[in-house]
Amino acid sequence: MVVQIKALACQLPFDNGIPLSRFRTNDIAAEAVDRGIVAQISGSTVWRWLDQDAIKPWQYRSWIFPRDPQFEQKAGLVLDLYQGIWQGKALQSNEFVISADEKTSIQARRRKHKSLPPIEQHCEKVEHEYERMGSLNYIAAWDVHHAKIFGHCEPKSGILVFDSLVSDVMYRGPYASAKRVFWIVDNGSSHRGQKAIKRFKSKWPKIVLVHLPVHASWLNQIEIFFSSSTKSLDTK
Repeated sequence: MVVQIKALACQLPFDNGIPLSRFRTNDIAAEAVDRGIVAQISGSTVWRWLDQDAIKPWQYRSWIFPRDPQFEQKAGLVLDLYQGIWQGKALQSNEFVISADEKTSIQARRRKHKSLPPIEQHCEKVEHEYERMGSLNYIAAWDVHHAKIFGHCEPKSGILVFDSLVSDVMYRGPYASAKRVFWIVDNGSSHRGQKAIKRFKSKWPKIVLVHLPVHASWLNQIEIFFSSSTKSLDTK
């Protein structure tokens, strides 16, 4: 009986004609009764049995199967750059590594009343209600070895917007006088493939554009910054 219920928990509800995306303990208990496995059982009992084998059918994790045939080669170049190495040689002090990307569709909000600053014995007060101000795209670049961030918000993304960010970085020191500046990017439309490499090379000869493997944005360090700093955007 216990084994049958554990086996049920490891099956997909859809495969058994059950209109659920995934099982909860109460769902498993009800299905066990309907199938005649047991006459009566509670969800807490099911949870206790499943917990013995660390079975958690109500949890899931999204993933994408790596499909880039050159995944290891491309990922290796990026990971080496994070360590300050390019093609087996250490980077020089006048060579830099930039991680860049766009974070799209950030909800822009404006509070209906201004926030009140903290005062003695009172914390800061932030108005709960807000107005929706559409969505914005945050275009950003992260200097991997010097912990510097460059970025701005735009109503739309695209080649012109991304190139504007690159110009903002490349026309200021120390990047303007650098020997080489490696830009790590994913395969987004504004910086994809050989066309982007040629475009960058013609505008900024010092840039070496390094593409991540397909569906491997999680290797891009700028994503760490995005996840920790752009949960929402309030417009003032």
